[in-house]
Amino acid sequence: MDPVVVAVVVVVVVGVGVTAYLMGKAASSSSTDVDHQGGRRLEEYDFYPFVVNPEGHVEFDADAFNEAVAYFLDERNELAARELIVIGEQNLVRDTFSSDRLQSYKELYAAYDGDGVVNENDVFLENYKRIVNQFGRSFPNTGIEILLHNLVNPSRSLVAIENGSVTGRSIGGGATNLVLDLKTRHQRGEDKVNYELNIGSRQFKCTTVPIFRPDYGLVGAVCINVDTHFLREAVVGDEDRLDAFVDNLLRTDFALEENILSKDEYQNSLNGKRHYLDEAIRVRGSARQERKLAAIMFSDIVGFTALMGEDEGATLRIIEANDEIHRKAFVTSGGRLLKKLGDGMLASFDSASGAVACAREIQDAVDDDGRYKIRIGIHLGEIIESDGDVHGDGVNIASRIQGELDPGEIGMSKVVYDNIKNKEGLSTTLLGERNLKNVDTPVTLYLLNA
Repeated sequence: MDPVVVAVVVVVVVGVGVTAYLMGKAASSSSTDVDHQGGRRLEEYDFYPFVVNPEGHVEFDADAFNEAVAYFLDERNELAARELIVIGEQNLVRDTFSSDRLQSYKELYAAYDGDGVVNENDVFLENYKRIVNQFGRSFPNTGIEILLHNLVNPSRSLVAIENGSVTGRSIGGGATNLVLDLKTRHQRGEDKVNYELNIGSRQFKCTTVPIFRPDYGLVGAVCINVDTHFLREAVVGDEDRLDAFVDNLLRTDFALEENILSKDEYQNSLNGKRHYLDEAIRVRGSARQERKLAAIMFSDIVGFTALMGEDEGATLRIIEANDEIHRKAFVTSGGRLLKKLGDGMLASFDSASGAVACAREIQDAVDDDGRYKIRIGIHLGEIIESDGDVHGDGVNIASRIQGELDPGEIGMSKVVYDNIKNKEGLSTTLLGERNLKNVDTPVTLYLLNA
């Protein structure tokens, strides 16, 4: 069996999961919605408790929230006040507010039947839970996890999960960062689908579909996580495991005799047509690969896993700052971002001197930031771009070079050194030959002096 089948099947599964979300939305939006005839929505007031910071991220505004609480204690508005309760529960005001502010919120919560709001949302999500469970149980032992977050209770948001062994999470787990992240993406008009997530040595292909209600806004999210390394390393390379994976994916509980085909396809099936062949599969074997000689730069945040363990929120802000530093430097030096690899970035340049200049600009900006350190490796070699991915020996060598460096250093291979050694204002120190992982011959490395 061609390994490409695995990749295509995974895409199909993710598409099915999103379809489940749409089905759930249609089935759930009816009697549970409260009739709020004539009431102004919360977002129509000046004290709407979210602001967009200069970086374009949505932030919770506690002062505006408290102003809204005081207003709705005096002026009755079922629609806006109940949405405010949802926002209060999402942003954990019970854990963060001072006693006097919390007392006012509790009065609002009681005045507008906050328990009813929370319970009503639980009912609203029941159909989503059923869909998540049923779809997830259809794909056991495939490295595909599907779950549901109740974002009205973000500290214990996980209310449904199937195949949770993929990430090790379980019912009752939290998702405190997901609310503001999804609100930010909604503000920017972005959908959080088909993205890569890297956590240490683990890598996932993820889809997150937010659930919005007309009366309360964001209340939940359906997430599908596919264990990329499991499929590429444990499944694709082992014929028995690949067969088992496909058997699990195609497992059925019983057979039905019914026609789901169009009239023409039904006739074709009677004439012997066995399956539909997707064009993406048909042409992939002959897909054109683009090969290019380029200067390749790989940068990586030092101690990323430890930083996440110490303070996840602060580390996410570091990643955002690091992304912005790189983007600005790429514009200045003519670099092109090829892909992000978790906390690492891979970029290409038309010249070695451009890559070195970009690396120096990035390191200077990171030093000015002061919160973290990075390492940067540079190599001149061939990159291969195909099927939306980038690979080749040049990419691997650039990545391995940075792994040989100390925090804050810029290293390069001899071929890069030979191209920049006569450039004014640049000096280097010979590090010597290094045996790099998955590289057949030793590579001579040089360190760019500060």
